[in-house]
Amino acid sequence: MKPEKNEFPPVAADEAEAMTLVRDLSRDIHLRREERLRERTRIARELHDTLFQGFLGASMRLEQAVAQLPDDSSDKHSLNGALQLIRRVIDEGRDVLLGLRSSPGAATSLEERICAIIEEFPPSCGVSLRVFARGHARSFDPGALDQTYLIAKEAVVNAIRHSGATDIEVEVDYTGRRIRVVVRDNGCGIPPGGRDQRHMGIFGMRERAAAVGGKLRIWSGCGAGTEVEIIVSQHTIAHAYA
Repeated sequence: MKPEKNEFPPVAADEAEAMTLVRDLSRDIHLRREERLRERTRIARELHDTLFQGFLGASMRLEQAVAQLPDDSSDKHSLNGALQLIRRVIDEGRDVLLGLRSSPGAATSLEERICAIIEEFPPSCGVSLRVFARGHARSFDPGALDQTYLIAKEAVVNAIRHSGATDIEVEVDYTGRRIRVVVRDNGCGIPPGGRDQRHMGIFGMRERAAAVGGKLRIWSGCGAGTEVEIIVSQHTIAHAYA
């Protein structure tokens, strides 16, 4: 009897079919992502033209009314408080609109955008912001970049407004197939129970991270400062936008 020959199934056809499936899947994910970005841009435009402009108009009228009141008026203090609240809503609204809009053609890198955050505060705030980049910036989903930036901005703004920090350090790491951003400050830390307070923006940061399949970690100690880390990988972005 002749020994039986081992027969192996051809793999070339299977590999070609697999590559075709991968290309089709990548194209479908890209088309879905583009469709969602277009829809988000449309929503951002409508919000800007309606709700956001309405808040701006109300703010200007209220500011004029407050200016006409005498300084010793008891109503002036209350109205100033309402005016500050409206201004805060407008500031947060700008962040929301920025998060909804896509910016695929923006030349400004993530670390440059983070560096510019300090320009929103007067020099008298006495805070030093240093930003370090590791690796080389490359093409990444613009929506994910926007969300990552907004998380980093929230961490920086919280450190300036609430922690009494004088030194803030931000590390942007592009190594590997992901982006990692760490924001460290030397402030007073998050108070007990502070992580559950909506006004600290932590809920919003977690929601933004979840929206792009990212991981958000927060370390803080009383008098020991705070560290916020966000990691977003290309793989998790594909699942988040699928």
